Amino acid sequence: MKMGEHIQLQRVIGYFHGTIFLFSIIIGAGIFIAPKGVLKYSLLNVGVSLSIWAACAVVSVVAALSHAELGTTFPRSGAQYYFLKRSFGPFIAFFYLWIHLFSTPAGIAARVLLLAGYITQPFYPGCFVPEVPKKCLALAILLCLGILNARGVKEVTWFQTVSTVVKITVLCFISLTGIVLLVRGKKENLARFEKAFDAEVPDASQIAEAFLQGLYSYSGWGVLVRIAGELKNPGENIPKCVITALTLVALIYLLVNISYLAVLTPKEIMSSDAVAVTWIDRIIPSMQWAISIGVSSSIVSSLNCTLFSASRLYFVASQEGQLPLILSTLNIHCCPVVAVIQTLIFASILIIPSDLITLINYVGFTDWILLGLMMTGLIKLRLQEPNLSRPYKLLLNVTPADDVEYISPEGVLQKIPPETATKKE
Repeated sequence: MKMGEHIQLQRVIGYFHGTIFLFSIIIGAGIFIAPKGVLKYSLLNVGVSLSIWAACAVVSVVAALSHAELGTTFPRSGAQYYFLKRSFGPFIAFFYLWIHLFSTPAGIAARVLLLAGYITQPFYPGCFVPEVPKKCLALAILLCLGILNARGVKEVTWFQTVSTVVKITVLCFISLTGIVLLVRGKKENLARFEKAFDAEVPDASQIAEAFLQGLYSYSGWGVLVRIAGELKNPGENIPKCVITALTLVALIYLLVNISYLAVLTPKEIMSSDAVAVTWIDRIIPSMQWAISIGVSSSIVSSLNCTLFSASRLYFVASQEGQLPLILSTLNIHCCPVVAVIQTLIFASILIIPSDLITLINYVGFTDWILLGLMMTGLIKLRLQEPNLSRPYKLLLNVTPADDVEYISPEGVLQKIPPETATKKE
């Protein structure tokens, strides 16, 4: 192996695979298992519930495009970390890094425990799954993901493509089946949509709670910024990938929710812990295996994407001197394999004593802190360095009068004339 300063990460992820990465991390198990959160806080009002799903899509697109400015301005892996160090200084960057050292493995541990429980549940019908076999399977899954990541970007992108195709196929099956049933459906099913807004309307606090539930389903859109150093032409591809992926995800989410409501009543959805399973039981009970494959592929691809992007953050922090130098080591496949191993070790430690609920609560709290910190730094940097070249900039695109500072993909600060920057933008 060679040190990261002698061999660099390769730009091999294009528009297609960048979009696949976004699909992988955004579409998780939630749309299969628990889409009832929005419906619950919408007071079972079908019209309000579907409107909130659409509104969450718009908010997520705007937030993701704003965040994309970081990856295009600083086109390198771990762009969030590098940006915070430049905007707030090394202390805040280290604070961000320190939170990620624990929150990311905790998130991985939570999802792998969920996956292991879902896989082992059929072997223990009618009772709870024992903790020992579930956690042993979770550790085995982490080991397999580590081996896959160590094989390099091409192997990871291939796996992400296959797993994403599987879960998109399952979601499309649910969507199309629901539409067909709705067109040919019973009067009571159609009545849910004809009188969609007739139920009680939630108050402002309940709508806010429903928004939080919906926005969680769209989370993960910042992954391309973290791996910007391995994207081809990040200034162009990051915004394009974000718009493409989130638009299609929003459409799929709406159609899947409509499909659920075409078959199940709002009360039936609320009483189900796995809405997709209840839906398939009502339609084609023999097809439960398809939903199981969809849920499993969703969680695995999301886990793999998180592990891949987290290792790049530690790689960059190591190069910047805030983590041990060995974490910037790349193997022959240009993978920061030591950073991957560190993440897996932390996640494995958290799996052994922790339970799923505790891990999810911790991850949700820290994610909001980091997002707020990031958006504050983005505003601060715009005010402090208005002449910094931004190949992509949401809404506001002012041509500077003076020479423009430009961050090269290698992180080198350069100055270019304003007319060149205008052409670049």
